[in-house]
Amino acid sequence: MGEAIFKLTKESGIGVVTFDVSGDVMNTWTEEAIASYREVLGKLEKEKELKGVIFISGKKTNFFAGANLRMIEALADVASVKAVIDVFHDSFNRLSALNLPTVAAINGVCAGGGLEFTLACTARIATDGKGTVIGLPECNVGLFPGAGGTQRLPRLIGYPAMDLILKGDLLPAAKAYEAGIVDRIVPADKNLLDEAKSLLGEIIAGKAELKRPEQEFSQIDTIANTAREGVLKATKGRELPGPLFAIKAMQEGLKLPLKDGLEIEKKYFIQTALSPEAKGSINSFFLKTMTDKPKGMMTKGFVPKPVLKVAVLGFGTMGRGIVISILQNMKIPVIVKDFPEAFEPGKDFVRKILEGMAKRGQLSAPVDDLMGLLKTTSEYGPEFKDIDLVVEAVFEEISVKEQAYKDLCPAVRDDCLIASNTSSLLVTAMSKYVPHPERYGGTHFFSPVWMMELVEIVRGDNTSQETVDSLLAFSAAIRKRPIVCRDNPGFVVNALLLPYMLGAFAFVEAGNPIEKVDAAMTKFGMPVGPIRLTDEVGIDVPYKVMVGLGIKQDTLKNVTGAGRLGLKKSGKGFFLKDGSVDPEVLPLIARKETKDVSEEEIQMELFASMVKVGKDLLDRKIVEDTSMVDVGMIWGTGFPSDKGGAMKWADLIGLSKRLFGKSFY
Repeated sequence: MGEAIFKLTKESGIGVVTFDVSGDVMNTWTEEAIASYREVLGKLEKEKELKGVIFISGKKTNFFAGANLRMIEALADVASVKAVIDVFHDSFNRLSALNLPTVAAINGVCAGGGLEFTLACTARIATDGKGTVIGLPECNVGLFPGAGGTQRLPRLIGYPAMDLILKGDLLPAAKAYEAGIVDRIVPADKNLLDEAKSLLGEIIAGKAELKRPEQEFSQIDTIANTAREGVLKATKGRELPGPLFAIKAMQEGLKLPLKDGLEIEKKYFIQTALSPEAKGSINSFFLKTMTDKPKGMMTKGFVPKPVLKVAVLGFGTMGRGIVISILQNMKIPVIVKDFPEAFEPGKDFVRKILEGMAKRGQLSAPVDDLMGLLKTTSEYGPEFKDIDLVVEAVFEEISVKEQAYKDLCPAVRDDCLIASNTSSLLVTAMSKYVPHPERYGGTHFFSPVWMMELVEIVRGDNTSQETVDSLLAFSAAIRKRPIVCRDNPGFVVNALLLPYMLGAFAFVEAGNPIEKVDAAMTKFGMPVGPIRLTDEVGIDVPYKVMVGLGIKQDTLKNVTGAGRLGLKKSGKGFFLKDGSVDPEVLPLIARKETKDVSEEEIQMELFASMVKVGKDLLDRKIVEDTSMVDVGMIWGTGFPSDKGGAMKWADLIGLSKRLFGKSFY
């Protein structure tokens, strides 16, 4: 083992244990950290001279972020999970049983197994700084607190612990103090260690007034049943192991002595940790972490040129959304080019959305100031000469795009970046209309742009790596989550959605009710069913894509031909305002051979159709790695995060090996 992570020093009868997982931004319970902690614990158990002990982080902005998720993800059987969880329980039980008072001095993030560590201490003190957050977020990554959290936290603060655990909230120090989780808070300008020594001195002298009310849990069954109903409502009836086993652990364990309650917690944690939903959720957490900072996806050493002024071509739905994201996050001048009749409704829309953001505290500048940065024009005038980036969002027609580029390019500098928000046209095909195709790429946003995190950055045949990196920098500046792909019909997300939608309509045409097909996929975890999704995006949109690809789809042809473009778009589609299927649309369905199937068959066939396309994208190097497909599906379509993405879920349920003989991850 290398340098000790936990180090004990002694001073005037007080032990100070400082810990620091070197090389990592955050302290987590790695195998080395656990071994080092247990070594120090063994020393403390033999100690005869010390009167008390303080545990404090050697990192300025982090106390302990909990268990190492890579370690948890790798656990594959009951014996391995039990071995790990037994070590945690034994370690914290021994800490709790020390014949010495112990104080956890918390600064920065104290989460999950980090908080469970402190709950085994006599008392907790925390810096009241901006970076100090305290809680048990395990349910947010498909797990639940399995190192004593479901038993020790409720015994400390009562029923509110259940809500904190299920929501996975991280509380600032002051809120944690109000809840009774920490006993003292220290102003940020005071020395935490000195204040911890003062508290420990009071405890040793018997003068500390620690609030330890006797908790009673006579209503635990009622509270647990209400919590269970709340979870199932939030998951639309899907029984996810993490929160439901957390409730069971508390409901059963809090009726018993702590020792027995901890055993119940262990039993349910083992089942949770081995569930595919936990593995999927952990994968989603890693995907989120990877794409939280798009700059980490750039070429090492790349320094992007500053983007100080942007132009957006087109002030329709997508153009407005792009403008909103730029104003909200970059606060730089934006020039919008369109026909004059688009300006007033466009500006009104942008202002309305920004005002809503201001009310929710999502803006760091006054709305009037941001609107002052927005200029509209119907001509390519001198104001285009200092544009650094143009985002084109004109009508999705190749001839319209061609004319836009012919008019635009003479008006901007040679080093100006140009990006198309196309959703279906090939970037390479359009690049011939710009004089510097190496400085041209795709930025496919998703609607509504200001709410949807994903952007697909598309590398055409001529797009340079510098342009890709620059567009990643732009994504970071407007706080989007990017995936990078090569030119391809439908890029990534729409490429996977196309067979999914075609398959759904094939089931409907085979006599399966629209309600049944949609319900199958919402039970799978999709936010809406495929038929409702078609209705919401506009029925003509996927139909035009299919026509462009030479795909015959008679139902969509009939429905769009009848002027039904979707409830939001034309007032008529597949559904009525009350959410039910419009009976008038049923005769337009192109009935084929009847084939009644189960919801499970619908789920598997539609899911498998996505996975097959994902595999094809990987084989053809449209995307460089599997994670790009899964990021696209989770943040572009609402694919359930507890499944970890389409490709990860295929691995977890064995579909990858059945179809292709190997896993993707």
